[in-house]
Amino acid sequence: MDLQTRKLRYFLAVADELHFSRAAARVFLTQQALSRQIKELEEELGVQLFERTTRSVALTPAGESFLVAVRDLLDRFDDAVATARRTDRLLSGRIRLGFIPGAALELTAPIMTAFRAAYPDVEVEMREFPANDPSAGLASGVTDVAFIRLPQGTQRIETEDLFVDPVVAMVAEGHPLASRTSVAVRDLLAHPMTLSGTTDEVYRAFWGLYDARETPGTFVGVTSVTEETSLVSAGAAIGVTGAAVMTYAPLPGVRFLPIEDWPGSRVAVAWHLGERSAAVARFVDTVCGVRDRERDLVARIEARGRVEGS
Repeated sequence: MDLQTRKLRYFLAVADELHFSRAAARVFLTQQALSRQIKELEEELGVQLFERTTRSVALTPAGESFLVAVRDLLDRFDDAVATARRTDRLLSGRIRLGFIPGAALELTAPIMTAFRAAYPDVEVEMREFPANDPSAGLASGVTDVAFIRLPQGTQRIETEDLFVDPVVAMVAEGHPLASRTSVAVRDLLAHPMTLSGTTDEVYRAFWGLYDARETPGTFVGVTSVTEETSLVSAGAAIGVTGAAVMTYAPLPGVRFLPIEDWPGSRVAVAWHLGERSAAVARFVDTVCGVRDRERDLVARIEARGRVEGS
């Protein structure tokens, strides 16, 4: 409630007290010397609302007229708030939710549970997208909201970060790097590397370690996490991926090595710029609420795959 609304409510309370019990009101108001809020309200209006003497306080004619208008105004304001809250509780419709493999990881279940509990009449249509669409359907407009990984170059979207998933290198057990406990980016550049076939160059640059390269690398295109881990297990390439793969898509014969000098991937909820419907807005609010509530869970996600001591 803003300051002006508080002043009006206080004015109404004082006026009602005067009408209810003039004796009680005289005691209260002389002791309090009419709160500063009333004095400020009178100054802003340029009107004296109360007539004060050493023995009594009463509404002026202007105050009586203002009281009628304020009562009507606040009644309509309260009705509008109640209507908005009822509408919010009765929210219905459909959300097309896109997600990359893993979605919001361990936050996914509590997010969906919380949203369905709060908005049971909203249908959430979930769809996973392959590695060549890091926007999870936002770029083509087939989804309304999505769990995505950043950085990426998708245009005209808004995002809210949920957590950072550390980045790790995947190598076959027989690979020369497999005996290491961690690696630096320079250790990876000479080896063939898996990489999504997306046309999003920002996304490719991050996962292909472009900023660390002086010459083009050798890349093996992949369309899914399972395809990527299979290629790595077979020794066809190494991979750079999120640490969540260690939990969600482990494969015998693959080792995961923390990367010492490459930033993590930010997992975010995203939606179309300026096109957030009421249902999408509530979904985003729910996502952020769960993120903020589940701080220990977020901390565990962000600790997975980190270099020890970092």
